[in-house]
Amino acid sequence: MRPRTELHAKLVEALGSPYVYFQPPENLQLYSGDKIVYSRDGLDTQHADDTKYIGLARYTVTLITKDPDLPLITELPFLFDYCSFDRPYTSNGSNHNVYTIFY
Repeated sequence: MRPRTELHAKLVEALGSPYVYFQPPENLQLYSGDKIVYSRDGLDTQHADDTKYIGLARYTVTLITKDPDLPLITELPFLFDYCSFDRPYTSNGSNHNVYTIFY
């Protein structure tokens, strides 16, 4: 498995700002502009010949933006080998776009 800090750096680069948060506490005042919030959601391990040979961490990544047409919404799945768009929703006047990334 690759280190989470490597994923964090790629998300910061993709967003173009430092407002990327890993498992932020609920009482943290988040930046009001575009941001990414993510958390580890599980592990995926592949087996062959009774041996584990691939292990990837699964992350739930939420891109939060006021702009419903932000290009990163459609670009993010192409920046990672194992990324899929799960669902959009709106909350508190912001657009939330949820992805699953195996990293």
